[in-house]
Amino acid sequence: MFSKKANTIFADVIDTYHLINTVDQPFQNPYDKNTDLLEHLLYSKCWIDTVQWHYEDIIRDPNIDPVTALKLKRQIDASNQDRTDMVEYIDSYFLAKYKDVTPNSDATINTESPAWGVDRLSILALKVYHMNEEATRSDASESHRIACQTKLNVLLEQRVDLSTAIDQLLDDVAAGRKYMKVYKQMKMYNDDELNPVLRGGK
Repeated sequence: MFSKKANTIFADVIDTYHLINTVDQPFQNPYDKNTDLLEHLLYSKCWIDTVQWHYEDIIRDPNIDPVTALKLKRQIDASNQDRTDMVEYIDSYFLAKYKDVTPNSDATINTESPAWGVDRLSILALKVYHMNEEATRSDASESHRIACQTKLNVLLEQRVDLSTAIDQLLDDVAAGRKYMKVYKQMKMYNDDELNPVLRGGK
């Protein structure tokens, strides 16, 4: 099943990141995009999400230097753009995979594309990892660990449900019961022509 592959890769990414555990560490994708394109895309997607997760932690330091915070904000903006681009690459993979499928006459469209479901699954993997850290943190109070374990149980259930839904969606697309329709990003704040500040407008 697709979700099993994705969840395994996401867990590997997150474990690998935490071996060094710094946002400045070099990135090396173990999958060749020419032979293992889907795995390559999934690994890259989760790495982007993992680094951004830690960007978001750092920028919330109440004592952060304002200049450092502004630099970090720019990095978060760039990461968000990379994240969106990667979602589109993954959807392009699925569009190519199912291009020869003729949708049934009563086929319906899903509320989100497969890759946006994958985006949520990648973020969920990060939530599971870090909530597990809190649930097992030796220097935390017992009440803290119990509360975090309760939240972790919900996250694990959510991962099962989301994984099932993604696999079902892909099965439905492959069988023609649903069809994909991907809208390219319409972000305006990064566009020199659409953001009035960037284009020098008033």
